[in-house]
Amino acid sequence: MALHTWLIYLLAVVGLSVTPGPNSLLVLSHGALYGHRRATFTVLGGALGFVLLIGLSMLGISALLQTVSGALTALKVIGGAYLCWLGFKLWRAPAIELTPVQTGSGSGTGSLAPRTMLFRQGLLAAISNPKVLLFYGAFLPQFIDPSRSLMLQFVIMAATFALVEGLVEYGLVRLAFRIRPWLQKTGRQFNRACGGMFGVLGVALPFTR
Repeated sequence: MALHTWLIYLLAVVGLSVTPGPNSLLVLSHGALYGHRRATFTVLGGALGFVLLIGLSMLGISALLQTVSGALTALKVIGGAYLCWLGFKLWRAPAIELTPVQTGSGSGTGSLAPRTMLFRQGLLAAISNPKVLLFYGAFLPQFIDPSRSLMLQFVIMAATFALVEGLVEYGLVRLAFRIRPWLQKTGRQFNRACGGMFGVLGVALPFTR
């Protein structure tokens, strides 16, 4: 990838990673319930789930680019419109409810929660939402350069997203007790800030070269 394209992608990923979602709420809850060391396994599970979903999106995008002329331009326009729609929905969303996660029977409580259970919950939270796959299908084409290796670009984008998302979620885990009250107090304003960011991305990215 061109350096300036990767830098724009990096900034976008950082902004998207702080946007509230199922995995963010899960790691916040696990951090508060089990402590940051065990909740790190929730973060790792989520990172693996994101990589798997990005891989699926990449396969579909690659196949489409190879078979349909002008597909990249269409993907960018449609993807930009979808990002604007997500921003509109997030702008209108109510404040986040941060209710602690209820674990299943026999799964353990407190600091005794099995690491494999936390890893599995993080993984399932990432891959169980079909909207995430649709989101990646809209987001990733904005940064593709068809004149360069698609596979290498996909690997760079997947690694960057997983690393940034993992670091942001680990930060949430470490600060769980402090961040949860703040989000509950300023949740509506935070949603509007994130929704506005989606709108800006949706309008600007299709015209970025």
